Amino acid sequence: MLARLEENEPGIKWFRLWDKVFSPRTLEGGFWAVWRNGGAPGVDGETVRQFEEELKEQLQKLSQELRSGQYQPAPARRKWIPKLGTTEKRPLGIPTVRDRVVQAALKAVIEPIYEREFAPHSYGFRPGRGCREAVARVEELLKEGYTVVVDADLKSYFDTIPHEQLLAKLRERIADGKVLELIQRFLQAGVLEELRDWKPTVSGTPQGGVISPLLSNVYLNELDHAVAARGGQMVRYADDFVVLCRDGSEAEAMVSFLREWTSAAGLTLHPTKTRVVDWGQGQSFEFLGWHFERGHKWPREKSQEKLREVIRQKTRRTSGQSLEHVVEDLNRTLRGWFGYFGASVKSRLREQDQFVRRRLRAILCKRQKRPGSGRAQLAHRQWPNAWFAQQGLFSLEHGSCEYG
Repeated sequence: MLARLEENEPGIKWFRLWDKVFSPRTLEGGFWAVWRNGGAPGVDGETVRQFEEELKEQLQKLSQELRSGQYQPAPARRKWIPKLGTTEKRPLGIPTVRDRVVQAALKAVIEPIYEREFAPHSYGFRPGRGCREAVARVEELLKEGYTVVVDADLKSYFDTIPHEQLLAKLRERIADGKVLELIQRFLQAGVLEELRDWKPTVSGTPQGGVISPLLSNVYLNELDHAVAARGGQMVRYADDFVVLCRDGSEAEAMVSFLREWTSAAGLTLHPTKTRVVDWGQGQSFEFLGWHFERGHKWPREKSQEKLREVIRQKTRRTSGQSLEHVVEDLNRTLRGWFGYFGASVKSRLREQDQFVRRRLRAILCKRQKRPGSGRAQLAHRQWPNAWFAQQGLFSLEHGSCEYG
């Protein structure tokens, strides 16, 4: 299969894939992919660790069920995740571990087929690509003069993908009926609300499923190439994308095309969140957690608030943990955040450092049975910035535990 892909046979259809999906070797690889990602149990309550305890028997059973046609996916466990900065929540569908293993095996078999056809400006959930590369591409295009930006938003994309149109796109490359039937079963398995109420999934591919990101990329692949054919410089990460243009008329024409294409595809371009931004004239836009404005970039406010909320959880004044333990825990978060946002303008990083130290000073005041929120001058004098550096606290501004 891979050899034929290397030969770049155009328009090839794949007929014999099913035996590769139920192969114990493929299923085992699928399990270890699930194991690396971890995650919560599905509706059956089985954890990844419990599945691993009887791994050989579990994989043999799955292989036999798939081979005989007895395999049936369970409904996903519905969990609602708060959207930061809003009162809205987004749905997450958590499949059972055994279903995640089968999805991972299925993904391993069909992903190479589509990787050869995906556009270079598609960065989401693809091997060797990610948010950093997408952001770097946006900066490169801005420097090249593509400064009028179509800041696009697909409304509830993962929940609204039409099943029949998605399956039609899959049939363009996959002719193995059993593989297509398995994908359809996953799409239509439904969800359990509060582990009680089953609800059908008549559209969409649930966020939380292993196969969902690949299917979402398959569905938007046509749009990727259509935008490129019209001269638009698109940068897409899953359903989050921008199209960079050289002037306003080109951008407005692109917005019209996007509305036309998404409507035909059964999707909705958000009427208020989709807009044209003239970055060259000082207007701003946000993409993948970053805020772009006046030739600079820094973490958008929602990204900063998300960090502050994590810090609040780790620095409760009533916590009985030692300061050493608290600092060690904070450093894991701060280093990870710096790994992505370290290229921000320094002032925004300095603000987060100040917030962290203020929370720690409040803990220290509490332990000395003194009032205060960590803002008082006395607290600053007793525990200056250099003192926290000596305790090994990571500084976002300096990118290390040394405060210059």
